[in-house]
Amino acid sequence: MDDRPPHEDCVFCAIVEGRQPAAIVHEDELTVAFLDITAVTDGHTLVIPKRHAADLWEITPEDAAAVMATVHRTAARIREVLAPDGLTLFQANRDAGWQDVFHLHVHLVPRTAGDHLHRPWTASPVPLERLEPTRARLSSRPGDH
Repeated sequence: MDDRPPHEDCVFCAIVEGRQPAAIVHEDELTVAFLDITAVTDGHTLVIPKRHAADLWEITPEDAAAVMATVHRTAARIREVLAPDGLTLFQANRDAGWQDVFHLHVHLVPRTAGDHLHRPWTASPVPLERLEPTRARLSSRPGDH
C-alpha cells in the first residue's frame, strides 16, 4: 500500500506547499499565480487553485470562482505592466483535451501582434439545424430534453 499523501507527486501542489520553487506573482487564500517555466511568451503566467483538483470536472465551484478572480486580477496586472497587444487564456482538461499537468491551471499568455503563436484549429460556421440535437441534449431548460 502506498503511504504517500495524495498528490505528493503533483508539481503544482509542491509549489503551493513550498516544496518546489516558483516565480510567484500573486497568492491569496485559495489561489497562486506564477510565471510558467516553459513560457511561450514573456509574462506567460499560470493560475492554480491551492486545493488539488485534477481538472474542471473536479474543482469546487468556490475554487473555480477564486481561480477566475485571480485570472482577472492577473490579466489586469499583465496589461498594466507588460502592455501586450492581446492576451490568450488557455485551460485544458485531461489527455484528450491537451492537459499536461493534472492539477487544474489556467494559462495567461500575453500576445504581441505577429508573434509566433497560432490557433490550434480553424473555425467554420455550422448550420443551426445541425446544432439543434446537441443543443437540446445540453439545454437545462424544462421540456428541452
